[in-house]
Amino acid sequence: MSVVDNIRLVRETMAEASRRSGRDPARVRLMAVTKTVDDDRIIEAIRAGVDIVGENYVQEAKRKIYKMGNPCEWHLIGRLQTNKAKYAVRLFDMIHSSDRLELAQELDRRASAAGRVMKVLIEVNIGGEETKSGIPLASATDLVRAVAPLENLSIQGLMTMPPWFNDPEEARPFFRALRELRDRIIAEKIPRVEMRELSMGMTGDFAVAIEEGATIVRIGRGIFGERQAG
Repeated sequence: MSVVDNIRLVRETMAEASRRSGRDPARVRLMAVTKTVDDDRIIEAIRAGVDIVGENYVQEAKRKIYKMGNPCEWHLIGRLQTNKAKYAVRLFDMIHSSDRLELAQELDRRASAAGRVMKVLIEVNIGGEETKSGIPLASATDLVRAVAPLENLSIQGLMTMPPWFNDPEEARPFFRALRELRDRIIAEKIPRVEMRELSMGMTGDFAVAIEEGATIVRIGRGIFGERQAG
């Protein structure tokens, strides 16, 4: 099927999952994940109404943004090296992969120099997998408290990538754990912290993620098909 048809089917599934859980479908946003996707297909997705594009690498995003402009929001979802922070704060509308204080401090410093407040999500490694980025669940609230006073960062919520399962139902406890963490953070009423976003759920499990409270789902294969190696 075409990119347009895929987006329509994904949005229908998103709306159904929202209604099943008593949520407003308009509260859940679709991100097109564009790692290794050619420019024409990205443009096709944007023209079909996708308003968030998620990129893994700063350099690749820079090329695409310079070519395509800003018809949508550009979000960084890949691991960010501290030495790339100065580029990231100028390119992206939101950074999902803030997972350590050192990085947050550098982003704050670079955002200050750029004259902007950078929206960030705290990435949480819910599954405790050594191969994945993210602050451990037990340390996440402490990181939120430490990052909150940084004047040029705005914590908007949390992000996670659970372990991969054949059955998306097996991912449900991980999504629920992120939602429960969000609720505990909200209850603390930490100054300057907003917990409006839960970035969780990908092609294989996004319906379950929505049922558990996702506000941004990150879809690559479900829009663009199987990605090329790279």
